[in-house]
Amino acid sequence: MILTGPEITAAAHDGRLTISPFDTGQVNPNSYNVRLGPTLLTYTVPVIDAHRSNPTTAVEIGEDGHVLQPGELYLGHTLERVGSDMFVPLLFGRSSVGRLGLFVEITAPIGDIGFHGQWTLMLSPIRPLRVYAGMKIGQIMFFVSTGDIDLYAGKYQAADGPQPSRYWQDLPRLGAVAS
Repeated sequence: MILTGPEITAAAHDGRLTISPFDTGQVNPNSYNVRLGPTLLTYTVPVIDAHRSNPTTAVEIGEDGHVLQPGELYLGHTLERVGSDMFVPLLFGRSSVGRLGLFVEITAPIGDIGFHGQWTLMLSPIRPLRVYAGMKIGQIMFFVSTGDIDLYAGKYQAADGPQPSRYWQDLPRLGAVAS
């Protein structure tokens, strides 16, 4: 089951989920609009290596916005801190943003129960596109879970700003014995 807009509002007020800052004007019939935060990251190496930490550079989106270029991966973040210890959050790009040719969060829309923080957004434009901090970039929905809950305690917990991949931290240690 998916939470309706009124239930998202009630859950945000009674603490079953966190959206901060919360604005009732961003509540939809069954989702909540999240806005683009002011910082973008891009990788600075020509080849991103999944087995290593990769260097990034940060860009602050100015008052006049920032032009995203095709062929570049941008890591943005939600302005809002979002999370829940009981609902499963899913984040998708808004259709209005998709109609501008911007892919948002295509490969990783699901959040874990227990994650609380700003969401990192994978942004990929198909043509040059000027974006602005604070623009409504995505919609987050909340689903009711069933069964026992193991809260998220992973490497991105309490994220503040965009987070580069830490995939390399998941790799088995050299010399470790597989079981």
